[in-house]
Amino acid sequence: MKQTETRTAGVLCNISSLPGPYGVGVFGEEARSFLDALREMHFRWWQVLPFNPLDSMNSPYTSPSAFAGNILYIDPRDLLRRGLITGEEEASNRWDGSPYTAAYDFAKERRLALLKTAFSRVTDALRSEIAAFAEKQEWLADFSLYMAVKEANDRKPWWEWPDECADYARCRASAAAYQAEVDFWNFTQYLFFTEWEELHAYARRLGIGVLGDMPVYVALDSADVWAHADLFQIDPVTRRPGKVAGVPPDYFSQDGQLWGNPLYDWEAMKRDNYRWWVNRIGAALRTYDRVRIDHFRGLASYWAVPAAAKTAREGAWEQGPGQALFDAVEAVYPDPAIVAEDLGVFGEDVTALLESTGFPGMRVVQFGFDPGGDSTHLPHNYPFNCLAYIGTHDNNTLLGWLWEAKPDERAFALRYCGFEGDNWGEGGYRSPSCRKIIETVWRSAARTAVIAFQDLCGFGSDARMNIPGVPESNWRVRTTKETLDGIDKAYYREINRLYRRDGENVFLNPAGGKPRL
Repeated sequence: MKQTETRTAGVLCNISSLPGPYGVGVFGEEARSFLDALREMHFRWWQVLPFNPLDSMNSPYTSPSAFAGNILYIDPRDLLRRGLITGEEEASNRWDGSPYTAAYDFAKERRLALLKTAFSRVTDALRSEIAAFAEKQEWLADFSLYMAVKEANDRKPWWEWPDECADYARCRASAAAYQAEVDFWNFTQYLFFTEWEELHAYARRLGIGVLGDMPVYVALDSADVWAHADLFQIDPVTRRPGKVAGVPPDYFSQDGQLWGNPLYDWEAMKRDNYRWWVNRIGAALRTYDRVRIDHFRGLASYWAVPAAAKTAREGAWEQGPGQALFDAVEAVYPDPAIVAEDLGVFGEDVTALLESTGFPGMRVVQFGFDPGGDSTHLPHNYPFNCLAYIGTHDNNTLLGWLWEAKPDERAFALRYCGFEGDNWGEGGYRSPSCRKIIETVWRSAARTAVIAFQDLCGFGSDARMNIPGVPESNWRVRTTKETLDGIDKAYYREINRLYRRDGENVFLNPAGGKPRL
């Protein structure tokens, strides 16, 4: 970043994890209360996971759209205020089960039905607003048509649709046949982004920026691949990839991770100066104040695995676009507020790309405690130009990590952070061992320190958000108002002040991410 930035701190909490009555968190009053709490503790950043629609396993990292918003985050109370639903209909979306686990199946069924009811009552004035919104979103026509055609074909993947639908150009020519459903999906995205803009504006008024997240890859069954198959490594006859995305063996998996996403055809993208990617990054810069690109190393070189392979071990490195992509981005969005997720398997090409872009990278303290090493993840090695994490959404909670760490790693971590005593296993938000580790990260030189809300609350490993390489039972962690109210806010306010992380957030300028005209 070229801007001069004061030291800051932030909290990682996905929208789905917020309290609320609807089975998953929404853009409602609970989100505003969460922001109020961040402000009270002098945090300057709220980090969220991708806003995109979820896949069948409820992951936001393999989405049917790189641009669209998740309709589960739309607040039913907003529909009630607009007069589009009744109180009884709003109540039908309320969940009476556990408040600690996201009820995705319930929310998906009820929210879609509720939105269709609301759409049936849209006024002419609102239709005009929706149409004006849709005209400004270059991606929306393809997404809404994709969703409409998918519903008409029993929600099968696009390559199993009849040829007149699977072939994007032919389908666009007959799009009028799906206009009613297209209008409905335009309506959902209008609601999503309107509600988000209101919440984002509230965050900015509090001096809190939003750090968004962008997955590098998209799902094979997505509007993006269907509409732009020529930009992906897709066989035009079979409409299937020969190679797919993954990562080699790493900290999280001895066999690597076989993600299965289609790979980009970077030569094809280069021919129009990476327009799809420039548009994607531009949309993210308009949505958030900063954007973290997940698996950034895949833009330097990427792990390509034969589609028939059983594990990611069978893959090989292939060259990505590198600096050429970001030259194209900077031509339209000068000095973009991007954070590079540079974890996992590293290489000289990733180092060179980070240096040439100047983007801050990441450090995760849990990765640093090798008793015999001098890891870059140890706080004394943190540069200013990085974001330092207690743990990411892929890590165990801090207390869970302490319990499950090897004895020599745990002993080294506690000694490094200055913890004395034998009560390291005490839980809760006042855990003395966890606080020593948090304070060590907060004292580091890193420009921004980030803590997950689970660690604010002192949760154990049962509150872990995601286990990489394990497809089921992830992304489900939620919290309650009572739990958030019980956080020791005075402690976090004090360490943010003490370690000078409560300064002004310089990224909250209205022109942030605005394209050069």
